[in-house]
Amino acid sequence: MTALKPLGRRPRLVGIIMSLADLDSAIRMRKPPDLFELRLDQLARGLDEVEKKLSKLRAPLIITARHPREGGANQLSTQQRHDLLLRFLGRARYVDVEVRSASALRPVLELARKKNIGRIISFHGLTSTPDLRTLRTKARAAKAHGANIFKLATRTDKPEQLARLFDFMTKKNVDLPVSVMGIGKLGAISRVLLAHYGSALIYAPICQSQIEGQISLEQLRAFGIGSSARAV
Repeated sequence: MTALKPLGRRPRLVGIIMSLADLDSAIRMRKPPDLFELRLDQLARGLDEVEKKLSKLRAPLIITARHPREGGANQLSTQQRHDLLLRFLGRARYVDVEVRSASALRPVLELARKKNIGRIISFHGLTSTPDLRTLRTKARAAKAHGANIFKLATRTDKPEQLARLFDFMTKKNVDLPVSVMGIGKLGAISRVLLAHYGSALIYAPICQSQIEGQISLEQLRAFGIGSSARAV
């Protein structure tokens, strides 16, 4: 496998595959995003079909099996998530594991490191945005677990919540690329704003959004977000 290239300053677009219909649409895309994220927790009942079709995608993969407390589907146990990630690890450019899961899934992260697969360590605050001190603590924990990127997605229904994310983006105080975005009423503007202030990855649905605040790949491109380059 070729050496992992460092992220440039331009944000990379990530198309989220949450269903077999998303996967089929992703395969047909004439202009794919920079990366696809494969939500294995959402796809857990169609994995054989997923495996047959993955080679048809024309962009690298992020794989994740989200923890139920951070929006994961199907109430998967730690062992089930471990097994899913290992099953698809060889297809991935990056693997995404939450801060809360990093210790339990350390064997996955260690194998990813040995295979030169990037590690995204993430935190999803579905109901609130913690204060700056807490966000910095999460970022430092991600770095301690060997993250190449720290991903942060939190609730932004109020201006003060968005302001906390902006403060973190500009005062993160940790030497680590970060991917930062809001969920909720101010989620759309947060993604555009934070992309222009250095968020490394910006996520968008392939088809219909299932997360409040997401905006489409086409809308993000209209704001000058993303790259024509395929490699990250």
